[in-house]
Amino acid sequence: MQIKYISYPRSRSANPLRKAVAFVTTLALAGLALMFSAVLLTVLLCVAVVAFALLWWKTRAIRKQMRARMQDFAHQGATAQREAFVGETFDGEVIEGEAIRVDEPRDRIAC
Repeated sequence: MQIKYISYPRSRSANPLRKAVAFVTTLALAGLALMFSAVLLTVLLCVAVVAFALLWWKTRAIRKQMRARMQDFAHQGATAQREAFVGETFDGEVIEGEAIRVDEPRDRIAC
């Protein structure tokens, strides 16, 4: 059995002109890729802004209802709080935002 090797001719040696052409081609491809990515990024950003604006526009009625409900709940809560403490007075000390009620016996003898 014989093994035959196929040899390819050696590639041409890299002369300065070939290196310059390769460098210019690489720069051109890098510039083209950079321009493509910049255009793609701009298009994606525009699509995202339009999608956000559309979502904002379509949900305006829901946001209006939510604000109205929050105001109703706040009004009901304030009314309920006022009704819960009607006629009640505070006679005590306030220390660092805490209310302390001291119930003293009324039948105490004063000296």
